[in-house]
Amino acid sequence: MLKVGLTGGIASGKSVVGEMFVSLGVHLIRADNIAHDLMQPGQSVYEEVVKRFGQDILNPDGSINRPQLASAAFGTPGGKSTPRVEELNAIVHPAVIKREDQWMEELSRRDPTAIAMVEAALILEASAADRFDRLIVVTCRPEQRVQRLAARLDISDGAARAEVTRRMAAQFPDEEKIKAADFVIDNSGSLDATEAQVRRVFAALREDVAREK
Repeated sequence: MLKVGLTGGIASGKSVVGEMFVSLGVHLIRADNIAHDLMQPGQSVYEEVVKRFGQDILNPDGSINRPQLASAAFGTPGGKSTPRVEELNAIVHPAVIKREDQWMEELSRRDPTAIAMVEAALILEASAADRFDRLIVVTCRPEQRVQRLAARLDISDGAARAEVTRRMAAQFPDEEKIKAADFVIDNSGSLDATEAQVRRVFAALREDVAREK
């Protein structure tokens, strides 16, 4: 089985690219979805996050308010609070990685010729790249991040730009990610152009699987 990491900065289009790979037969799991599950009431990660970040991050029903947690972790634009994103990552990342590894092990037993892809924003930042046989980095132009995030969250360009700046401060720049990548997918153009790149990368991944037989 081939283990592939799919990463890129905020609003680069990782999820769109991931879905394109899925349509070609790749098995995909998303770190964000795992983290969301682990931060549900009753989970040990939930308990630790609430213990560290306090009751202010909770909704009235006891669930974690993700924007509120993000503000506590990344700090607010122009705010005086010290970012605590490393503290949050230290709680969440080990549990997410464990769940990803379990998923890949189960998939390998079911289908030894599968391509298992993990979509995660912080593969390199978490020093987790060596868990994968191949690393794919998705890029786009800086202004596109702002436009895409504004459309996704239905917020102004100014608010989106502040959020992109805040999030990117906790991520490696694209230049560093590209240096570590086996494949780079430029998601700056049309969806057709992105899909053509995905198909080329998929063909290369299938060749890698065939060589491993």
